[in-house]
Amino acid sequence: MELIFWWVLPAALVMAGAAVWWGLRQYKAGNARRRPVAHGDRLTALPEYQAAVRRYRRWLLVMAVAAGLLVTACTVAAARPAERSNVRPEQHNRDIVLCLDASGSMSSADSAVVETFGRLAQEFDGERIGLTIFDSTAVQVFPLTDDYEYVAEQLKEARRAFDGESEAAGFLDGTWGGEGSSLIGDGLASCVRSFPKTDGEPGAVQHQSSQQRSRSIILATDNYLSGNPIFTLDEAGALALESGVRIYALNPGDYDFGGDPGQPGAQLRSVAEKTNGGYYVLDDPDAVAGIIHSVQATEASRFQGSPRAVVADQAEVPLAIALLSGLVLAGASWRLKP
Repeated sequence: MELIFWWVLPAALVMAGAAVWWGLRQYKAGNARRRPVAHGDRLTALPEYQAAVRRYRRWLLVMAVAAGLLVTACTVAAARPAERSNVRPEQHNRDIVLCLDASGSMSSADSAVVETFGRLAQEFDGERIGLTIFDSTAVQVFPLTDDYEYVAEQLKEARRAFDGESEAAGFLDGTWGGEGSSLIGDGLASCVRSFPKTDGEPGAVQHQSSQQRSRSIILATDNYLSGNPIFTLDEAGALALESGVRIYALNPGDYDFGGDPGQPGAQLRSVAEKTNGGYYVLDDPDAVAGIIHSVQATEASRFQGSPRAVVADQAEVPLAIALLSGLVLAGASWRLKP
């Protein structure tokens, strides 16, 4: 155990020494002002008087000890006794990438997604989260991270941008650098490539966190293509399947086109389900929560995270002593009342 604010102890000793010095001066000054009383020995010789003096001195001793313990315990508690240790927290082995179509038709839908996901992210424990947005080109807003405070800040900024606030317009910079709009296949392929390579893949880094992780993409798009992408939606889906990535598609423009497999919603559903993911309509109030539940239900190994220094306060004992000393001091003071 160690004292974080160790300098409190020498400061308290200096103050205690000053208080003792001042008390002795006052005591000597009081003795100098005393006057003798004739025949006082007759009173002090009485057994009742001597018994009262002994009781008085005992209670004074109790008060002095209680006051000393109270001051000492409070001083030690103020110095913040603590125990430092290194721990390796167990983390969930899951990676989640938000993949958002940033075209104009998706603004309100993206705003709803990041708002809901921002709330749900507060319940995560060890999962890594990333965000990539795309229109004609894809931009990685932030890579996979378990810094949830930073994630919340970025998702808040993303929502402001999707809501059309002029101060946050720069958030979408870089997504309009190519030809066309809503190049879903290219955007999805970029999101798949945002995962680190696993052991066995060319270029993979061999270390503990490169174990096989549960990988999921939450893809928000209406699948209305406008342009000539490098990757078609099916090709990007095949890339996800090859990389062990599950796609959970959120479609705000799901309309009933009957059984036509070529309609945008049906294509998106087919690609998502081929990866053992899922397809959701954004109008469903439980859509995002359902996706998170599905992601968390996937089997994923646990691993020991990086060592972290932990400081645990150990002030319980001095505070308990201070409380008991204060109670004793109060009781002794009451007994010594004239």
